[in-house]
Amino acid sequence: MVHVNRVSTDKEIESIRSQYESIDTIPLTEEEEQDDFTATVYGSKYAGEDLPRHEMPEREMPAAVAHRMIKDDLTLDGTPTLNLASFVTTYMEKEAEELMVDAFSKNFIDYEEYPVSADIQNRCVSMIARLFNAPSHDDANTIGTSTIGSSEAIMLGVLAMKKLWQKKRKAEGKSTENPNIVMNAAVQVCWEKACRYFDVEEKYVYCTKDRYVIDPKEAVDLVDENTIGICTILGTTYTGEYEDTKAINDLLIERNIDCNIHVDAASGGFVAPFVNPGLLWDFRLEKVSSINVSGHKYGLVYPGVGWVVWRDPKYLPQELIFNINYLGADQASFTLNFSRGASQIIGQYYQLIRLGKRGYRRIMLNLTRIADYLAANLENLGFIILSQGKGEGLPLVACRLDKDLDKKYDEFAVYVAHQLRERGWVVPAYTMAPHSEKMKLMRIVVREDFTKSRCDALISDFKLALQTL
Repeated sequence: MVHVNRVSTDKEIESIRSQYESIDTIPLTEEEEQDDFTATVYGSKYAGEDLPRHEMPEREMPAAVAHRMIKDDLTLDGTPTLNLASFVTTYMEKEAEELMVDAFSKNFIDYEEYPVSADIQNRCVSMIARLFNAPSHDDANTIGTSTIGSSEAIMLGVLAMKKLWQKKRKAEGKSTENPNIVMNAAVQVCWEKACRYFDVEEKYVYCTKDRYVIDPKEAVDLVDENTIGICTILGTTYTGEYEDTKAINDLLIERNIDCNIHVDAASGGFVAPFVNPGLLWDFRLEKVSSINVSGHKYGLVYPGVGWVVWRDPKYLPQELIFNINYLGADQASFTLNFSRGASQIIGQYYQLIRLGKRGYRRIMLNLTRIADYLAANLENLGFIILSQGKGEGLPLVACRLDKDLDKKYDEFAVYVAHQLRERGWVVPAYTMAPHSEKMKLMRIVVREDFTKSRCDALISDFKLALQTL
């Protein structure tokens, strides 16, 4: 496992160490054994030793050596700009980076010590809420908060929906057991985590071989008295399509069903308002009670920062908010964690005021045009395009090979994706969501630093990969 690691035993560590120490070679002299560092990094004894892996070393090492050894180790990682699997931002201007570096030492939770950083978060919440067309009339009371990313934002959204449902059930003298939530089976794994961690049953609308987004009628048909809400996705992980939030909203109203919608706009929240402003998915819809978005995706900030906004405090039960006195300041907190850095929040504010609506629009339109260009070229190479172009979905290209061409290879890593990886590109190849998982596809995410010239280089390597195969 990557994120949950098993600690090696003493016997295992000794076995690894002995493999190196048992090699017959020239021994170190007493002078070479000394810790002094006067020559070069690679002339020191550390260059001939393995980096500490299992236990802290007994003694310190020179800063220049530690820096270079770790930097060399990291060269084996992929190049972020060539990682077309990820939505995560890989470029920011140096002015933004400097502001973020200056804030590395700020613990954002210390509101009393860093009141401007706290106020900058509030400014971002206001700007993002208004971008999502939050109510702005005299008695409007939209609220929101920053999070580590959309995963935490979704956790908070699910908690709020569950607690709101429980309060309603208790008031009616009914059972609060067996809550459920309706969503597409193609949701990001953080939704499954939220349901498992908070004991909420998942009620899935499954994809088909022709439909990869939620079916509005099927979703509303699944709603029962135990449903805490419906999730819709503004840009699915698999194909980048926008789910029809408006159709679900209208069906709920038509059937007079008391059920709210949470929109997972992790990827599309900073795209749709600029590329497809006429699309109705946000607080303009009566049943949309909360929205989350990732600042570190198309919000153009390095990871990790997210945002979650509620239409009104009535959708966020007060008992979930902790009013505490911390370091001399009274503050309200609704987070899953406590301490966190202020850097990403400051980075988000920089992007919002540096680019403005016109700047974001220009970037997102460029990405959309490049995605359409890439899709057209891949189609000419024999791929079937599964994603939506011309701003109808995220700026990405999801595709699969046309089986009618009778190729002897498929989209999996050992074939096309593997050939691209040899050229430095990281292009994910995977199976579709449950009930349509027999379909194999590839996905290329077009990010801010994926220019037309870089796109042409990828197309050339696609051609080379197919020729090689």
